Amino acid sequence: QVQLVESGGGLVQTGGSLRLSCAASKDTFSTYAMGWFRQAPGSERATVASINWIGRNTYYADSVKGRFTISRDNARNTVYLQMNNLKPEDTAVYYCAARKSYSDPRRGDEYDYWGQGTQVTVSS
Repeated sequence: QVQLVESGGGLVQTGGSLRLSCAASKDTFSTYAMGWFRQAPGSERATVASINWIGRNTYYADSVKGRFTISRDNARNTVYLQMNNLKPEDTAVYYCAARKSYSDPRRGDEYDYWGQGTQVTVSS
């Protein structure tokens, strides 16, 4: 069982930045692939980014490429999502997720553990 706790969400103006963090409870964090997902009201959950166990392979949704960066610190059992040049359409609840895997799963249904989510609101 892995507990995930997201933090760092908030209200920001268009063009601003936020950094989300997701702390994992598991000491074997380095054997887990991690992903960030988001869900806006009335929309399905969407993949934002994913990263493999060692951080060498990353994936980004087209909508966030060049603006968002996923990274991880295995010594701190934490994965991050740096979000720059935020747009109103980035407004959503952001979730981190974990899967015990050496690949970088990209679909939400491939992940086993989920955090409670953190709200990101971008005002125009």
